[in-house]
Amino acid sequence: MARRVTARRIWVSTAAAWLFGFLIFLPILWMVLTSFKTELEAFSMPPKFLLFHWTTENYVTVQERSDYLHHAVNSLLIAGGSTLIAMIIAIPAAWSMAFAPTQRTKDILLWMLSTKMMPSVGVLVPIYLIFRDFGLLDRRAGLVMILCLGNLPIVIWMLFTYFKEIPKDILEAARMDGATIGRELVYVLTPMAVPGLASTLLLNFILAWNEAFWTLNLSTSDAAPLTVFIASYSSPEGLFWAKLSAASTLAIAPIIILGWFTQRQLVRGLTFGAVK
Repeated sequence: MARRVTARRIWVSTAAAWLFGFLIFLPILWMVLTSFKTELEAFSMPPKFLLFHWTTENYVTVQERSDYLHHAVNSLLIAGGSTLIAMIIAIPAAWSMAFAPTQRTKDILLWMLSTKMMPSVGVLVPIYLIFRDFGLLDRRAGLVMILCLGNLPIVIWMLFTYFKEIPKDILEAARMDGATIGRELVYVLTPMAVPGLASTLLLNFILAWNEAFWTLNLSTSDAAPLTVFIASYSSPEGLFWAKLSAASTLAIAPIIILGWFTQRQLVRGLTFGAVK
């Protein structure tokens, strides 16, 4: 009897998980299907799910109208650069807070987290003026800087949480063997926290790749990433839903492929330290 109850619970949990996953994936599926419709069919009511005239015209138009490769390279360089710099800054910062805390450590962590609570639009004007005066508008370096600073609190918090799960005895043993702080950080702590580092890096890269507010306001053409590429299909005449869906599909395809191949490492990192 107990086995039957357990089996039913497993079946119900599995079904609920599949249903929840499908509901999350449904908007992406609908977007991909819309990208193969004509503009007329994209607006048809009731909407057509599979029974419509399949066409690749939208993808051809998108490629002819915009330089997808240029925007994709910008996204890769901006997201990758901001992620790399954020990790270089966050690893020693999280190490010091986790293994050499002071009375102000908790206050500093809360202060960093509080900076994410303020809407970005609240500092748009001063940031825009600073970028204008320093010649950083529509420059990759400027976007790398603003995205790095924007995601840095989350990166430090995540690494701090992972580092706290590592036993201090291991680090103390390394110090007794003569390891300096640099060697301790590189040869002891980093290898032990690889799952946490990998998941933090991937999450930061995804956040930077998907960032739209700063990229739309601080870039126009030279440094424009894929978010600007998508927004270009919104015009005063209205939204071209089929072409917009095609552009969105091309924009999210690289990050979805990356997430698919790194899902094990991402899940392992997000659950790092959950079970001792």
